[in-house]
Amino acid sequence: MRTIRASEIGSFLYCRRAWWYQQQGTPSQNQAELAAGSALHHRHGRAVVVSGLLRALALLLLLAGLVFLAAHFTLQAL
Repeated sequence: MRTIRASEIGSFLYCRRAWWYQQQGTPSQNQAELAAGSALHHRHGRAVVVSGLLRALALLLLLAGLVFLAAHFTLQAL
């Protein structure tokens, strides 16, 4: 018994004929559009990773600033 993936169910529900062609091994005729979509997803994934790293850096800098501020006021009080 073979495993049925969610993407296969989505393909079947969207277009049964396209699903059937896919099962027969017939290549899709819109290869350029598929490649452009894959490139778009790849660029978006990189942007998500970069934004996560920038957010972590911002939080780290905020924490460092708060530590230095606390140290400054502590030394002023002495």
